[in-house]
Amino acid sequence: MADDALMRPASRRSILAAAATAAGSLLGTCGCATNAGGGAAAGRSAEPVTGSTFAFDTYCTFTVYGDDAAPARLAAACTRFDELFDLYDPASDIARINAAGGAPVSVDPDTVALVRCALDYCAEAGGLFDITIGAVSTLWDFQAGARPSDEQVAAALPHVDWQKVVVDEAAGTVQLLDPEARLDMGGIAKGYIADRLCELLRRETNASAAALSLGGNIAYLGAKPDGSPWNTGIRDPNHPGGNRTVGTARLAGGSLVTSGLYERTFELDGVTYWHILDPRTGMPVATDTASVTVACPSSATADALSTTLFVAGSREGAALADAHEKTAAYFIKTDGSTAESSSWQELTDFKA
Repeated sequence: MADDALMRPASRRSILAAAATAAGSLLGTCGCATNAGGGAAAGRSAEPVTGSTFAFDTYCTFTVYGDDAAPARLAAACTRFDELFDLYDPASDIARINAAGGAPVSVDPDTVALVRCALDYCAEAGGLFDITIGAVSTLWDFQAGARPSDEQVAAALPHVDWQKVVVDEAAGTVQLLDPEARLDMGGIAKGYIADRLCELLRRETNASAAALSLGGNIAYLGAKPDGSPWNTGIRDPNHPGGNRTVGTARLAGGSLVTSGLYERTFELDGVTYWHILDPRTGMPVATDTASVTVACPSSATADALSTTLFVAGSREGAALADAHEKTAAYFIKTDGSTAESSSWQELTDFKA
């Protein structure tokens, strides 16, 4: 999917049960997907090698230049991250934290780093992002098409409070001071993973460039050998078939992440519900936005911001994107019109 990739966010079960996320300039340090791939060695083939795996309830695809063994390394890393962060796997770090009844839990260093990184977004969020949204998100069943009662949502909302999450980096533990709180890292996990995969390519392989797709999260490392940009088609969220794009973003590197209403929905008693929840209400977000795509050097930041801006709506969301360096957003509204932040064209050379 290195070229002309279609931005189609897949359903998010496990770690990808989407939480509302927030904009935060502190999170620039969490991301690693930069346009800094190493140069191609003499004699190395200009043709890429591809690979794929199923993780995070989506198909992950890899296109790598310069190292034929790299896709297998990436697939193995995806399996490991899925095992750590899967909200619904009792053996995962996230599930063990949620089941600990308020006690500190020893976890993998990557889990510590992910939660620490996400808390920085929470601190900047102004209520738009809370990683303890799991207290509410786990009540919803988008696969079965079942919604919680208003009373259940109201009872869970007091336990949505990121300030009750304690990370002890020295001890390697994460603790929920509220025993009824539940972590759901869906608003940032795939972005964090994409950045870590790019780190793996830079540090442990001979890859000169790569395109990684984790569902709706696209990360590009380095430049293609021919110097052409990475092209990504952005899906029209208002098209029933899901195969039409509204245009193509052209990037030299970095990441593109989309959040959209079409990812997981169900209809009940004439009402359509979608998976992006507002942590302030516990209900699906209601704004003017059908999808938002964020371009950013860091996939973690792009992932977090994509849902943040969705929750905020196009007007406030564009301003939030503009507050981040080398970051831009493109909104497709429910009425079919579009909006973009001030640097969208500059950063993406977008062609409708």
